[in-house]
Amino acid sequence: MKILVIQQKMIGDVLTSTIICETLRKEYPDSTIDYLINSNTRPVVLESPYFDRVIEFKDGYRDSKRAFYQFLKKIRKTKYDLVIDTYGKLESNLITLFSGAKERISFYKWYTQFIYTKTIRRHNDPITNASTAIENRLRLVLPENRIVSEIVKPKIFLSEEEKEKAKEFLESNEINPKKPLVMISVVGSESRKTLPFEYMAKVIDEIVSTIGANVLFNYIPNQEKDARTIYNLTNYKTQQHIHFDVFAKSLRGFIAILSHCDALVGNEGGAVNMAKALNVSTFTIFSPWIIKKDWNMFEDGEEHMSVHLADYEPSLFKDKTIKELKKESLALYPNLRPELFVDQLREFLHKNL
Repeated sequence: MKILVIQQKMIGDVLTSTIICETLRKEYPDSTIDYLINSNTRPVVLESPYFDRVIEFKDGYRDSKRAFYQFLKKIRKTKYDLVIDTYGKLESNLITLFSGAKERISFYKWYTQFIYTKTIRRHNDPITNASTAIENRLRLVLPENRIVSEIVKPKIFLSEEEKEKAKEFLESNEINPKKPLVMISVVGSESRKTLPFEYMAKVIDEIVSTIGANVLFNYIPNQEKDARTIYNLTNYKTQQHIHFDVFAKSLRGFIAILSHCDALVGNEGGAVNMAKALNVSTFTIFSPWIIKKDWNMFEDGEEHMSVHLADYEPSLFKDKTIKELKKESLALYPNLRPELFVDQLREFLHKNL
């Protein structure tokens, strides 16, 4: 049996959707499973035993109709028996349609349901602490009566060599392994997913004053200016604990460094998902427009904690749609003052570091 799983979103979605591949591997142990993802997300799934091949969806396929058509022909030539489309956008609709697979499964949308032989309606409320992000993906593979008993957690696989190189890198930068090491998801993937800079600086000050940890910043090159601004907003004592220039030159390198951290604190996004997949404790700060119950995976109040403005100011969210919240996110964010959640942050730090 040949199976294709499609997920063309960002890193967090690609990592989370590996649970579909893992579940399929258990259900159909003799099958061949391919995982179709965007090229830039490949590092997060390397070494995974849950699929046989990564198929990269390259930027060129979006830039050229001819290139995309040639790609579709290759998909059809593979002769898949089952396609599970977790992406559900035009590109994956066409890939699924062109595959010629006898079974085609995706989430329900009234305007694309004709493409699939089976569609699954997402549930809005979780039935476990795994979050709807996990549970709804499992519904693409399993019947409802097996969801609770067969919850699986996304996993990242690193080689011993990768972990050792990361350890040596940290030691070469004089980071004391006997001190707690905290990774800060300092800047979100966009401004609407980023805690106001002065608030993030206060969070970092609190981490250092509470446990005296060494601190690393997670940001991509085009976010360096913003990360530096936040660094400059922290107090002088805190800055002595921040190793601003200690960061990996690749996503895989970042993952290896993160595996040596005791915790990750900061903006919700791919880094949080990677930390959880590495069994690193997390304290997540959600954007006002992100629905917390959809992505607070495996939150237990101890190893994994999170905060959202709706936890403190529910009236601000009354009768608001996600579209409205997204539009108003920048205006809402200043209401999530660190004073609201500082006690939870301290509790998290004392429990995990």
